[in-house]
Amino acid sequence: MTSVSNGGRVDCLDGLRGLAALWVLVGHAHILTGFSLPIIGDPDLGVDLFIMLSGFLMVFHYQRRKEREPWEASNTWITFWVRRYFRIAPLYYVMLVAALTLGPFIYDSRMVIDGFNGVEPQLASRYFDSSLTNYLAHLTFLFGFSPDYAFRTALPDWSIGLEMQFYAALPFIMIIVGRIGWIKGIVGASFAGIVISYALNRLGISFPMPTFLPLKMHIFAAGMLLAGALRTDKRRAYQFAVIAILLVLAPLGGGKDLMHQFVRIALVLIFFAFIHTHRLPETLAKPLRPMGAWLGNRFFHGLGELSFGAYLIHLMVMQPVIAYLIKTTDVSDPVRWALSLVITMPIVYGLAWLGYNLIEMPGQNVGRGLTKPRASV
Repeated sequence: MTSVSNGGRVDCLDGLRGLAALWVLVGHAHILTGFSLPIIGDPDLGVDLFIMLSGFLMVFHYQRRKEREPWEASNTWITFWVRRYFRIAPLYYVMLVAALTLGPFIYDSRMVIDGFNGVEPQLASRYFDSSLTNYLAHLTFLFGFSPDYAFRTALPDWSIGLEMQFYAALPFIMIIVGRIGWIKGIVGASFAGIVISYALNRLGISFPMPTFLPLKMHIFAAGMLLAGALRTDKRRAYQFAVIAILLVLAPLGGGKDLMHQFVRIALVLIFFAFIHTHRLPETLAKPLRPMGAWLGNRFFHGLGELSFGAYLIHLMVMQPVIAYLIKTTDVSDPVRWALSLVITMPIVYGLAWLGYNLIEMPGQNVGRGLTKPRASV
């Protein structure tokens, strides 16, 4: 028995997506309040988990649909891109307008926070640039290709541009995988990303955040391999897991101390164990099955559905709240951190719930309607 149900639902995925977004929120609260705890205080790890889950989910859905929607057919690409666009764009566009409109107000809050923490202030251009060029770069999702525009709003949207690049590249990657095999295809795509990343570094081209796909292709690839392992035998599945571990350890970006490396390995192993319980020794599989089911319960399903909205919204709420706490309270860093979460989380998830029901779901329905097969006449 596996955590992947006969209906094609991955029981643990909702919970892991929801926890990844919550990890980012809690991690940013650590950074902004000056309170530091290892692991949970690092939002980058939460983002990496989200990226790995995205790589898994895209391939998992492809495997389920490939008989009726083969990548060799160009209309499959269009269907995929339209669905993903309408999954991401509607809420993102609303939040983009809000972020660029409220940028000066959020900047004032961030200056209070940075001054209190004694860190280098954020660049004003990130909050004040409401130019047509900045709007167009973000409306077209091309901002991730430009170091100048990759981190130029009050949103944590650098990963949104990254995600859209992954969607654009996925059909081509999967065609290559289909022709030369999983290991050669996925490792090759990851290696190409690593080579491009090093070339950029040698040329002195640096991104303020890893919003360019080659900088994170290896993390997407790890999730893709874990999905590919579902259609292999036990020995090959374990090979895929080992390669996925090696991929997430690729020496790109920051946060590469021993503890962070250990956490990245643990994330791969935990996710692999949840989706491959049928391949584990019974002593390990027995406690994992109810845990995987628990992560797919109604609460975690809701948390997962709200994860995108919570991720987009949280910094716009959190920064003014923390700035207010800094100016009006005299408490320790841990208390300030706890207060910021107590105040911020209900607002963030309340707004995420509204965004999900009023914007995300209607947007997804539009995407499904545009790609629904039409009856022949």
